[in-house]
Amino acid sequence: MRNWLPNSLTRRLEVNPQARTLSASPPLVLALGFMALIVLGAILLSLPQAAEQRLGIFQALFMATSAVTVTGLAVIDPATDLTHFGQIVLALLVQIGGMGFVTFAVIAAITMHKRISVSQQALALEAFNQTSVSRIRSTAFQVFKIAALIELIAAAILFLRWTIDLPWTTALYRALFHAVTAFNNAGFSLFHDSLVPISGDFVSVMTLSGLIILGGIGFTVLADVGQKKRWQTLLPYTKLILIGTLILNLIGFTSLWALEFNNPKTLGMLGIGDQALAAWMQNAATRTAGFTTMDIAHLRDSTQLVMIVLMLIGGGSLSTASGIKIGTLIVLLAAVRSYIRQREEVVLMERSVAPETVQKALALFLITGALYFISVLLLTLFEDLPITSLLFEAASALSTTGMSHGITHKLSTPSQILIMVLMFAGRLGPLTLIYSLATRKRSRIRYPEGNFQVG
Repeated sequence: MRNWLPNSLTRRLEVNPQARTLSASPPLVLALGFMALIVLGAILLSLPQAAEQRLGIFQALFMATSAVTVTGLAVIDPATDLTHFGQIVLALLVQIGGMGFVTFAVIAAITMHKRISVSQQALALEAFNQTSVSRIRSTAFQVFKIAALIELIAAAILFLRWTIDLPWTTALYRALFHAVTAFNNAGFSLFHDSLVPISGDFVSVMTLSGLIILGGIGFTVLADVGQKKRWQTLLPYTKLILIGTLILNLIGFTSLWALEFNNPKTLGMLGIGDQALAAWMQNAATRTAGFTTMDIAHLRDSTQLVMIVLMLIGGGSLSTASGIKIGTLIVLLAAVRSYIRQREEVVLMERSVAPETVQKALALFLITGALYFISVLLLTLFEDLPITSLLFEAASALSTTGMSHGITHKLSTPSQILIMVLMFAGRLGPLTLIYSLATRKRSRIRYPEGNFQVG
């Protein structure tokens, strides 16, 4: 019947099916990829051999979401409720979610000598936050090599330390598990009460906090430091992130220690040395890692407020951490400084910042703030719990930190669904999530400038 049609119409029919093919934006493909990984993880965790008592599908879905988004919030205790199979599945989900499924996809394509298509290149650029296609391959391999090297070295150190007190098989298993969860900034632990039992162990605390900081600093920064090795030759962005990370860690450490040193329910009963270790580890974990070295519910309100701010800031771009990111905060502060000094350009490290970058930073800040406010408002409607606990829970989920007042498993189903949505949005980035749901339209229309009052 097709042969009876005119040639022109035949050609249209051949083209139209391709024209109707769904063309999804790279952020949307990323979102769908993470969703698929969460569903797969939920199926594996719901298997009878994954838990001591088989998990319900909703419990498995929550745990899979928390693992893939490298959050660490839990409705069960992974140390006691999951079997070795379930714990391994959890660690694998954390590893894939932390490094990004796109990294593995690009590495697999390169290994199989397959050419990366234009659409795949766009997807990789979105995932790696890069602007140059030529750097996709090198970035993918750098991510894999850096993560593997750091995790293996840290696991070896933890194994040598823990094998003194534990059977070597248990020490090796726990060392590998914690190396993965710490570097990927997920708060899952195989110790009871998170890291409280080892909060006074210098080797364990410094190794795990080092993993958290390295994982949250960003792969591009680590790669640049590894290649250049000299401060003078580092990229301006690398210098900014290193300085910003140092300042935020010092502020967090001194604030936590100063506010809690005489609190008998947290640091007050410890010696000076143990106080310093516990405060340092808690500060490092607050940067979206989620481990705890003290009872979060007994922290002073002022301490919790500082921790909420640190959680929402998060780590560096292209890292295992979430939050608005250090770079976003620095750009916004630079924009404020430029306005106060009445400078037209926003300047950092003797480099001007593009207006699009400032707009992106402002949009990310406002969208994150709006999501946080709306989520807290909904939690107050769903739950009859202290507002401090709900503020902390929402910030922990949105920043994929994973710390809690111990109320996660007590929340109602609507609240737990909301927490899952926040974890998912926090991992992808609120701006990316909004972008994936919107259709980008370019307009050639230009309007005359108007005078609008602000402030």
